[in-house]
Amino acid sequence: MPDRSPTHRRGVTGVSSLSERVLELLASGQATTRTELAELLGAAPSTISLTVGQLVALGLVAEEGTRSSTGGRPRKVLRLGGSEGFAIAAELGGRHAHVGVVLPGGGITDVSTVPFPTADGPEAALPGLAETLEALAEQHGRHLLRGVGLCLPGPVDVESGVVTLPARMPGWNSFPIRAWLEDRFGVPVAIENDANCMAVGEHSVQPAGRRQSIMVKTGSGIGAGVIVDGRLYRGGSGAAGEITHVRVEAGHAIPCSCGNTGCLETVASGAALVRILRERGLDVTSVEDVVRLASDADPEATRAVRQAGRYLGMVLAANVNFFNPDAVYLGGIVSTLEPFVAAVRSQLYEGCHPLVTKHLVIERASLGADAGLVGAGQFALQHALAHALHTVTAT
Repeated sequence: MPDRSPTHRRGVTGVSSLSERVLELLASGQATTRTELAELLGAAPSTISLTVGQLVALGLVAEEGTRSSTGGRPRKVLRLGGSEGFAIAAELGGRHAHVGVVLPGGGITDVSTVPFPTADGPEAALPGLAETLEALAEQHGRHLLRGVGLCLPGPVDVESGVVTLPARMPGWNSFPIRAWLEDRFGVPVAIENDANCMAVGEHSVQPAGRRQSIMVKTGSGIGAGVIVDGRLYRGGSGAAGEITHVRVEAGHAIPCSCGNTGCLETVASGAALVRILRERGLDVTSVEDVVRLASDADPEATRAVRQAGRYLGMVLAANVNFFNPDAVYLGGIVSTLEPFVAAVRSQLYEGCHPLVTKHLVIERASLGADAGLVGAGQFALQHALAHALHTVTAT
């Protein structure tokens, strides 16, 4: 299924041509040989060889040594030309930002968490974050910086580079985040929804055979990213994966941040768990408090977390039955709790057809808290490569 989202901007198309797909797979580390590229792209080996040869001639791809194969001659190993470059990435939360350096091939380093006053708005919050990212870039060689990736907890308009109607980012609606960062850093910038970043990051480290997957992030809110045939699927208007606003009976008349009532978010999100436990008399003020109590086997917290997992599993079951993915990955702070993960898994097995769950993998994101950073960095590197490809082909 192709990605039909509009991504053409400033003369640089999205990653859609065969050359760009080759660069994308090499950047993420999912492929390192012509044979692997041909298998993943479903293209004839001769076509891949021609495309790789053109990219080598342009200096965007390089060959280094060989790798032994089972039968046949050794295969030449491919890497990005000038792969000493890197991207810097940040994943924004309510009060903190997770930052790090992402390398071609999916490696990540210098990861840390810094204060980030999201509620103060972009003009107050972004300068401090930019200084932190600048410092990371200087440590690794500012001249080698290829791109900047930003992972946001809200709906993102990828074409215009803004966040749209974010429930937990007051003052950020329609602010030109991408343009602000590009003016500051002078390199291509990619901004993306956090669940989409996590989906892409996690997919890049999973076995090649898992081509269809759903990544669900459960933190203060709930989001999902969908991978179809190895690529992020955005949907017709970029809103694919918005399961958080599916109506559930258990929500009854509980108001949701979207303006409706009874959404999944009102009974299964971290924010909902804080509200529920406070109503039961527990001293909680944040999702971290909920996780701490549940980790200490507090009975009320454990019961609430398990019920939240059931509600999420019920909604996911409908999507899994329809989509029939190879895997469901669970990320976000609430997914660190075993009662939550177990409840989701149990509900999926109960609510899905046996053929759908026969080979279904249901597990926590293997990258953990770094999945979003890896994905944001991959998006940044892909934008930089697409920009470089169009620059060299135009000249």
